Amino acid sequence: MENSRRHFLKSTCALVAGVSVYPLSSNQANAETAVGTNNTKYAMLHDETKCIGCNACVEACREVNHVPEGVTRLSIERLGPFGEYPNQFYHFTRHSCQHCEDAPCVNVCPTGAAFIDKETGIVSVNADRCVGCQYCIAACPYEVRFINPVTKAADKCDFCRETNLKQGKQPACVEACPTKALVFGNLKDPESELVALLKANPTQRSKLDLGTRPKLFRIKAKQGEIIL
Repeated sequence: MENSRRHFLKSTCALVAGVSVYPLSSNQANAETAVGTNNTKYAMLHDETKCIGCNACVEACREVNHVPEGVTRLSIERLGPFGEYPNQFYHFTRHSCQHCEDAPCVNVCPTGAAFIDKETGIVSVNADRCVGCQYCIAACPYEVRFINPVTKAADKCDFCRETNLKQGKQPACVEACPTKALVFGNLKDPESELVALLKANPTQRSKLDLGTRPKLFRIKAKQGEIIL
């Protein structure tokens, strides 16, 4: 029954999408993606000066969120080596959903499967509404979305919204990091550790010129930070 429903929705969207994707997504945005209506806006900071590229965050995410092999919600990219042997060094940077406040993936979704949770500001996916059209994958400038081979729906990091956060825990990646390179918190809480770190350190965000207003911050690694 579910496969038949998905097939019907996908066929219907294919017929309609060419002329009505943007009007549909605009209505969706107005109805479901209002951000700032409460006191919570979650974000994450990756301190590259502390990251050692151990991938504990990647494996914890996979286990907690039941991410199938062959795909991943996040990855740690190793950059380098830099410098001359034997004083070579590496940098590690996180690649995952940026949880944009103006999310292109949400704007193009014809069914409303991609949405911004108005209670938390988290960009999420309703797998039951996803028809696998892959518009969100094409629209994401950060190239972080994928089709889950088990659910056949679009998937990505959701800050463990359906798992750890529901249990009052931190995202799995944050809990697993042995060097405390990841900090998760509420941008609207001036007393939070996240806000304190953002105020105390120069940070960067990816592709700000696109106007997406991403909520994944990073403290950039310094030269020679990680020597292996």
